[in-house]
Amino acid sequence: MSLNNSLHDDSRAMAADLVALRHQLHAHPEIGLDLPVTQRTVLEAISDLRLEVSTGTSVSSVTAVLRGLSPGPAVLLRGDMDALPVQEQTGLDFSSTVPGVMHACGHDLHAAMLVGAARLLAAHREALEGDVVFMFQPGEEGWDGAGRMLAEGVLDAAGHRVASAYGIHVLSSQVRRGTFTTRPGTIMAASDGLHVRIHGAGGHGSTPHLARDPVTAAAEMVTSLQTLVTRRFDIFDPVVVTVGSFQAGTLRNVIPDVAQFEATVRSFSTRAQDRIRAEAPALCHQIAAAYGMEAEVEYLDEYPLTINDATHSAFAADVVGEVFGPARYEPMLNPTPAAEDFSRVLAAVPGCYLMLGANPGDSGQAPTNHSPRAAFADDVMPDGALLLAHLAIRALHRDAKRAHTGTTPLS
Repeated sequence: MSLNNSLHDDSRAMAADLVALRHQLHAHPEIGLDLPVTQRTVLEAISDLRLEVSTGTSVSSVTAVLRGLSPGPAVLLRGDMDALPVQEQTGLDFSSTVPGVMHACGHDLHAAMLVGAARLLAAHREALEGDVVFMFQPGEEGWDGAGRMLAEGVLDAAGHRVASAYGIHVLSSQVRRGTFTTRPGTIMAASDGLHVRIHGAGGHGSTPHLARDPVTAAAEMVTSLQTLVTRRFDIFDPVVVTVGSFQAGTLRNVIPDVAQFEATVRSFSTRAQDRIRAEAPALCHQIAAAYGMEAEVEYLDEYPLTINDATHSAFAADVVGEVFGPARYEPMLNPTPAAEDFSRVLAAVPGCYLMLGANPGDSGQAPTNHSPRAAFADDVMPDGALLLAHLAIRALHRDAKRAHTGTTPLS
């Protein structure tokens, strides 16, 4: 039996195990960088695979190295593991048992698929012309777990720097079930935070002329930020500013001393990111001054752009077509405004991030990732694990061949 057929059959044979693992993870979600239950579950799932396993010192990560039978380069495969502070409303029989916490972004599938890839590759280590690093990562949802793992040396876990890196993210809507998609260049936006606190002078709501109302100034800032991005930025290099938190006051007839709001800022190029970083705080300061007030403005760089190497994204698309057929791949036309800390991995080594449609129904209007009603199809996991395994095998063959012939490394 050929390697391709054997991998395909093995991926199908593990389907029930992947479903059981995913349901276990889903029912016991954890938030942030400390995921002791999730970490223990993953460690148990890979305990029989003869991997070199280590855990994080500052985060509850799992790094596992699979040595091929022949020495060579290394490739990294990544799956994130953390959940969100969302109260689940799916009604699934394996729904979260933790109040206010849910795997609403599909990271339970990511972890299960990476376990599946580890099982497939461990069973076929004779096909590996080098090493595979499995990166089980906590804290993707705003905690920069990838940055923590990079600082702890995940890219060098095999004893030498990985030559390339790959990952898959599932989508509960937007992409047809079972379809893979990616694009060269920017695939996901940069994400930054804007925190603004306006200091006015409180007073009676009936006499605003005797006070300085920070609510009015803050409200103008919110609307002016929207005008800023439509009038100062190229529509073909856009910026998104969304105010998700606004606080002021205690009673309807009391003008407060302070109003504050927080916004998420998304950009798709370093040029646009640099410009909004300068112009958004300046706008807020200027509006505050126009009202005779002062504003504290903090602009926080969070996740950088997630940028796929063009050669590696073409390679990944070719692998999807060869393994599953051309109908299972759709080019992604535009980047997504969501952000990812896998961006830090791809900034350090070339690679590719792909999306996988996991809508459990036929409707294109399914709840999106992060919704309390977001649901994901279990049956995409064998294919996700299979693709990760093929990417590792073929990337190692490619990089080993280039190293043997002395040609320039793929980048």
